[in-house]
Amino acid sequence: MIPKEKLPWEQAARRRRLIMIALILGTTLIASSYMADLLPGKGTTALEIAIIVVFGALFAWISIGFWESIAGLYTLLRRTDRFAITKTITDADGKMSPEVRTAILIPVCNEDVNRVFAGLDATYKSLEATGLLDQFDFFVLSDSSNPDCWVAEEIAWYETCQALNGFNRIFYRHRRVNIKRKSGNIADFCRRWGRNYRYMIVFDADSVMAGQTLVHMVRIMEKNPRVGILQTAPLAVNKESLIARVQQFSNHVYGPMFVAGLHFTQLGDSHFWGHNAILRIEAFMKHCGLPQLPGKPPLGGEILSHDFVEAALMRKAGYEVWLAYDLTGSYEELPPTLLEELKRDRRWCQGNMQHMRLVFAKGLFPAHRALFLHGAMAYVSALLWFLFLSLSSAEAIYEAIREPVYFPAGRSLFPQWPVWHPRWALTLLATTAIILFLPKLLSVMVIMIKRAARGFGGVARLLCSMVAEVVFSTLFAPIRMLFHSKFVFLTLLGQEVGWGGQQRSDRGTGWGEAARMHATGTITALLWAATLFLFNRSFFWWNLPIFVPILLSIPLSVWSSRARLGRAFRRAGLFLIPEEIAPPYELRVLKEQEACMNQPNRTPMPDADNFVRAVVNPRVNVLHRTLLRKKRTVAPAIVDRRRQLQEKALSNGPQMLSAREKKELLCDPQCMEELHRRVWEITDPALAAHWGLAA
Repeated sequence: MIPKEKLPWEQAARRRRLIMIALILGTTLIASSYMADLLPGKGTTALEIAIIVVFGALFAWISIGFWESIAGLYTLLRRTDRFAITKTITDADGKMSPEVRTAILIPVCNEDVNRVFAGLDATYKSLEATGLLDQFDFFVLSDSSNPDCWVAEEIAWYETCQALNGFNRIFYRHRRVNIKRKSGNIADFCRRWGRNYRYMIVFDADSVMAGQTLVHMVRIMEKNPRVGILQTAPLAVNKESLIARVQQFSNHVYGPMFVAGLHFTQLGDSHFWGHNAILRIEAFMKHCGLPQLPGKPPLGGEILSHDFVEAALMRKAGYEVWLAYDLTGSYEELPPTLLEELKRDRRWCQGNMQHMRLVFAKGLFPAHRALFLHGAMAYVSALLWFLFLSLSSAEAIYEAIREPVYFPAGRSLFPQWPVWHPRWALTLLATTAIILFLPKLLSVMVIMIKRAARGFGGVARLLCSMVAEVVFSTLFAPIRMLFHSKFVFLTLLGQEVGWGGQQRSDRGTGWGEAARMHATGTITALLWAATLFLFNRSFFWWNLPIFVPILLSIPLSVWSSRARLGRAFRRAGLFLIPEEIAPPYELRVLKEQEACMNQPNRTPMPDADNFVRAVVNPRVNVLHRTLLRKKRTVAPAIVDRRRQLQEKALSNGPQMLSAREKKELLCDPQCMEELHRRVWEITDPALAAHWGLAA
């Protein structure tokens, strides 16, 4: 536990947060009063009060992003930032002590194996170029349940170690029991090997980092013993599908200003996003054990989104959590399709909503309580938007069908005519548009001021790309709103979500898959729009920008997933990013290595699945058995079951085994050794062919 004393950054953060709260509340109150004046009853009915409350919550939410962007603009344009954690180290600090050891962790679960190890290869070579490779070790920590993926990881690990001469520096471990998902995977590493290292840098399966960036992160931690977690701001790269290219462009253009704004208000109470970050292992092991939430999933049980909670616990222990917003050389990849993005969001929604249970947990700092609320609002805001549209539609229909009252109860000499203030409505609409879109224009302005537009194809292409991005984001926002509302609703109803690997390749979305996912939303929008068209046509036209994208969600989902369309935009000079125009060393190596690893016939028995390779190929069989943990005593019933599985595979071929049965055999070195021997003794040509052998 670090001694608690008020530091200069804490006093500055308190002042900044108070100013931020005042600005958010001020703009929200003004906008809400305008909304109340626009309603027919001036906010006097229960329905109108509900509309105003929901509108206020939504406006406060978008105001947070706006004012954080303004803070980011201020941070990026001023000459110095006295609280930038990266400025605490200089070249005069000298070299790192040889005693400082850092583990780079790559947790994987049924991922694209070639991409994982190509990223490891690129990071390894970049780190080697710094001359400080000896102070780092790499750990591929597998939770893969797919047996073919498991064996492929082992083969790729061995080949990578051979190519890089990294057998004593690159390690592979497969967990038999996937307890607590990714957080349990990291915890297992800490229990086994954590005491051998001072720091750990956690990667995602698609992370790549520059060697110099890794070294800088360690040096910052060494210079600042109060820092428990240092988070970088990874840039999105390498995707070709249209939707991914749009989001890559957004990440590069708008991201730096937004992240600088987060730093401005959070300082040492910052986010931890779970990857591309460095952690002080001793403090993490001592203070960041995750609690079990009371109750059943999805809101109880294991904490899914562990990163925010670990940052809060680290801060509770007295350590600081910083966002290195200006540290370059940190990269990640985005989901290639809208459907893959939504599958990821479904998991994140459940995890973030669990954080609501921790808002009032004892001992946490107010900043991290706010981060829990902020994370939940990322999805709850969609339900609020849906609710606002529903309430507004109900109000519009009610006003269309009710009998107008010109002479209210009591004496009245003159009638009370309904009054519509179009100027007020346009003012509110313009204010909302400014809050949503001005930060994007300011981000482009920062790029031009810093003379960095060349990295985006020049000023003209940058501006055209920004306009196109606004169109795309406007089209996809209602679709995401509908899905996120559904996710929140299902979570509140108690429906739990699975947690598996992600599809990261640019394979595209099929029409059937898109129709299944978007059919409900399309029908909902069609019925909603038809109802408004019948009862209140003027309100229907106001809501058309919401309905049209949802009605077109199936073709939008399919077309936006196409890499061919993304490449066409690239040839037109739209949505370019600096890493495409002048790729850094790490990304060049990544692309070359991935192309090399994806070559056909690179491995023995290329047409066989990896379970068959592990059984038949002598080298793969020995490699797999060597990597298994030492044999434990197994219950007789399990021995008998595995023996039956062996006979089933030998009598009928490996295709008769389920994935679970293959995994069970792979867990047993004795079974794998016996299977290997007996497969090579098969004389029946038809059966031998199932194993890729000629009898």
